[in-house]
Amino acid sequence: MKIAIAVHGRFHSFDLARELSRRHDVTVFTNYPKWATRRFGLSPAQVRSFWAHGVVSRMAWWLHDRVSLPYPEAALHRLFGWWAAAQVAKERWDVVHCFSGISEEILKATKNQAALRMMVRGSAHIRTQARILKEEELRSGTKIDRPSRWMIAREEREYELARRILVLSRFALDSFVAEGTDPDRLRLLPLGARLDQFRPSPEIVEARRLRILAGEPLRILFVGALSFQKGMQDMASILRNAGNDVFQFRFVGPVPHEARELVDALTPLAEFIPKQPQQELPASYAWGDLFIFPTIQDGFAVVLAQAAAAALPILTTTNCCGPDLIREGRTGWVFPIRSPQAFIERLHWCDTHRVELAQMVRNIYQQFQPRTWADVAADFESVCAQAITSNGHQQVS
Repeated sequence: MKIAIAVHGRFHSFDLARELSRRHDVTVFTNYPKWATRRFGLSPAQVRSFWAHGVVSRMAWWLHDRVSLPYPEAALHRLFGWWAAAQVAKERWDVVHCFSGISEEILKATKNQAALRMMVRGSAHIRTQARILKEEELRSGTKIDRPSRWMIAREEREYELARRILVLSRFALDSFVAEGTDPDRLRLLPLGARLDQFRPSPEIVEARRLRILAGEPLRILFVGALSFQKGMQDMASILRNAGNDVFQFRFVGPVPHEARELVDALTPLAEFIPKQPQQELPASYAWGDLFIFPTIQDGFAVVLAQAAAAALPILTTTNCCGPDLIREGRTGWVFPIRSPQAFIERLHWCDTHRVELAQMVRNIYQQFQPRTWADVAADFESVCAQAITSNGHQQVS
């Protein structure tokens, strides 16, 4: 198949494109510079770059985050959509696959240029996401970055234009159904992890087991943006009430403006490390004994796939891929959102059941096969083939 992937940034698109390229003709339209895509296994020949858009977007977001200047969301999303639409419309494609937020212009422009036009939504339905974040804003008393009315309307137009909508977890799929989307237009595509990067050596796993059995403070790892969407309000409660004598917490990721004051207050209770390049993250996972992620809303959370590949028992919530990924009590635990006490109780169970926890680490490593990007690409291929075939090999629009 000849596949066009349009993405404003990276998200999971580069990993998907790399694996699809082993069997198909794949071109990625992005605002990443071509040289930067090499790190993810893409060749410059298969990348069309609107790098100037990427530079402006990053500068605009930095100014928004640091000095609270308004982020020119509408202008930047439309600009990338117009550019990508003009580029993609120059050729005919079997599949045009784009990311929500920049899809409207592309989906309209390729109505007669592609057998299948579909998009992926990386979070829950945008109305569900907006509602949850509004609730969190009221709960925390802090202004949170959340979908604007302009973006909600834009994405809902995109949902109508796409023949297929890919979602990344059962939680996200259920949110679309609850908001009135026809289930026949939805397809579930869970993400994976690069095992060549995140699968640890037996020595790392054994060192983790020995630390646990020796009674050392359990190392609790969090990777990702330290935002209220990722559960920092509940994480603060966990840190303040779990007890630092038996736990050692480490956070790896950027701190958005909304959470800066909270993180500053938590600094005495944990170690905070700035965002790291993906190739540096395996060292962080090797450090940990348990992975914690009390997110209140995530379409998937690729860090959970990475933690699973790293053989870390996971504590997370229902509002992400946790229920799909985790086998309760065998590879981790899933709790309702906004339930920090449940996380604390499970952490203390881990501390007082170290033999069982050490055995869990060994079993995860030996018995549970992580999902790879090759698996994701194979499922993506099946979604495309079924959609095209279901229309009798006629144009699917």
